[in-house]
Amino acid sequence: MCGRYSVTPKAKGETKAAKLLEKHLQESHYNAAPSQKLPVVTNTQPDAIQFFSWGLQPFWAKDVKSVKRSINARAETITEKPSFRNLFKSKRCLVPTDGFFEWQVTPQGKVPHRILLKNEELFSFAGLWDEWLDKSTGEVLHTYTIITTEANELMKPIHDRMPVILSPDEEELWLDEHKPQEDLLSLLKPFDADRMKAYPVSPLVNSPLNNVPEVINSL
Repeated sequence: MCGRYSVTPKAKGETKAAKLLEKHLQESHYNAAPSQKLPVVTNTQPDAIQFFSWGLQPFWAKDVKSVKRSINARAETITEKPSFRNLFKSKRCLVPTDGFFEWQVTPQGKVPHRILLKNEELFSFAGLWDEWLDKSTGEVLHTYTIITTEANELMKPIHDRMPVILSPDEEELWLDEHKPQEDLLSLLKPFDADRMKAYPVSPLVNSPLNNVPEVINSL
């Protein structure tokens, strides 16, 4: 799964999402966590950064507490699950990031690791989004989830799952509203392990209250 990541204004990149982020992101999220409002780029507004809450609240939910909000969606079952099937067709998004965290189980306990690109540039996860209307207040809640797939060779010693990472060309395809489902499904694969790196980080990351640069520093 993917339950924590980082996205900061200092990170650079050449993708559309990266360039939008450079212009519109002011606050650093060293320890982005579920329920927080974080930047996304949607297929309906591909030239804008929007801030949605992480953890998908499906439009059909009766109230905020009636369903458990999904922070991840498995690529293998994305066309089967009712919560994701229609969103996959019509509400896709990019989730910009400069790295994510995962915990490796060891005899000494769980050791957090940060995983990122070797060039340390911004990249994007493949995501889905939805909007939910609170009928009691009229407020619209925008939320998203990150799609995960099986781990690549870099990730396997740390965890058996990883978020779907899109290349710059794949970002454009993911937001294309005219792409057939088969083409979109082909994007939901493990990213090239040779283009990534990982290192252990401080247990500070264990608490989302710790939104400080030390969270992403190597031990």
